Amino acid sequence: MSDILDYCADLGEVRFKSGQVMLPEGERLGKLLVLIEGQVEVIRERTQVTHVDEPGSIFGEMAVLLDMPHSATVKALSEVRAYEIPDALTFLEAHPEMSLHIATMLARRLYYTTSYLVDLQQQAAGKRQDLDLVDQILASLVDPADTQKKRK
Repeated sequence: MSDILDYCADLGEVRFKSGQVMLPEGERLGKLLVLIEGQVEVIRERTQVTHVDEPGSIFGEMAVLLDMPHSATVKALSEVRAYEIPDALTFLEAHPEMSLHIATMLARRLYYTTSYLVDLQQQAAGKRQDLDLVDQILASLVDPADTQKKRK
């Protein structure tokens, strides 16, 4: 696939000042942002999850694909330029190359998250009962539908 920034070159560009919220946790905006330049942080429940400065990074994809509010706040740490895709779901339906790029990115995140959880589980084996939560998280990643049934 061609470079994601080249692919987005015809899209509208937005700018954010340092400290400005780009995507607010808990809101449904239906848009994607693709980082051109700058530094951002991702914050969930007042805790910084990650710092991102890689051009081509995409924000808002989980909310768009799952049709849910944003699960985290994306905030500019410097002056930021980004491409904006306002009606993201329609855009993704019309541009399968972009959808494939996002699917690959999400698969990579899931792989690393699952690996991390397995490491935690192995480290905690037999040490603390309250770490059984790790088992529950792993089970929900493997079969989310089954987890929903157990909650009902």
